[in-house]
Amino acid sequence: MIAAIPGVVDVSQSAEEAQPLLDFVIRRDLAADFGIPPAAVGTALRALIDGEEVSSVRRADGGSDPVVLRLPETLRSDPAMLGALPVAQAGGLAVSLDQVTRREGTLGPAVIEREARERVITITAGLDGRVLGDALADIDRGLAVLDLPAGITTAMGGDAEELGDTVASMAMALGMAVICIYLVLASQFASFLQPLAIMAALPLALIGVGPALLLSGSTMNIYSMIGLVMLMGLVVKNSILLVDNANQHRRAGLPLAEALIRAGSTRFRPIIMTTLAMIFGMLPLALAIHPGSAQSASMAQAVIGGLISSTVLTLVVVPVVLTWLDALGTWVVRHLTAAAPPHGAGTSP
Repeated sequence: MIAAIPGVVDVSQSAEEAQPLLDFVIRRDLAADFGIPPAAVGTALRALIDGEEVSSVRRADGGSDPVVLRLPETLRSDPAMLGALPVAQAGGLAVSLDQVTRREGTLGPAVIEREARERVITITAGLDGRVLGDALADIDRGLAVLDLPAGITTAMGGDAEELGDTVASMAMALGMAVICIYLVLASQFASFLQPLAIMAALPLALIGVGPALLLSGSTMNIYSMIGLVMLMGLVVKNSILLVDNANQHRRAGLPLAEALIRAGSTRFRPIIMTTLAMIFGMLPLALAIHPGSAQSASMAQAVIGGLISSTVLTLVVVPVVLTWLDALGTWVVRHLTAAAPPHGAGTSP
């Protein structure tokens, strides 16, 4: 299934071809009749086939070599001879292997791999002209329709596992960045509502990231994710300039609507200048004009796309959101004041 996915190459698995095996299955009822524990049969057979270290020989140079006792090759490879060998004693008589076991010819793995005490088979593959995330999505869809036997599970490792960990870490970093931005803005503006209007520019930045990466032929990777985290701090700069200037006009006695209009005309040039300075500063990296910079070019491309969309939309969206939040705050204060009892009011006993 994996080999049939476009862009996936060099598919291989760790399990080699099955090897013929000869199993001696213990007949527990007969072993119990003889009074022979099954473990004793296994221990004797292991010593006969695999060998057992019984002594050591000291060399002239002071070292030592182990002395291993086991059956000769001719006996180890002859099932009939193995079956006739004594493996235990019962009532003073030797009990042969065939008397307490039965022989079964089977197939088994040449090498047994284990991970977390479970048998595993590792399937590895490479990519050729395909993005890792897209290939993983195809593999997941293929695994979903496979009718796997009971007890068999699948799990991703390697680059796929690292990609999942990276996305989770970057999502946590993005969330922490948003929380820290709100806390700083709330303390600086002495308001819980105005930071929400300023942070309305954050989703506006995401609007331009996708088209920028698409036009440049880049993907959402670790570098473009770093660019997203950078955007969280860059795009609120325009909103801060706009809202701070509007607050200055409001303190001078202007209504909110007129204060926002004046702030937009006053701060339009600084907003455009600072945004263009950041965009042109990112252009060399985004164009990958230097050797070795192509890998991290997606970071600059994401930043440029986010700056363009946020700058254009901030001048429209942030004043609207600020107006709504101001009306909401006024409504809440009015209703709380109306619900509160007059100062000093009460009933006499």
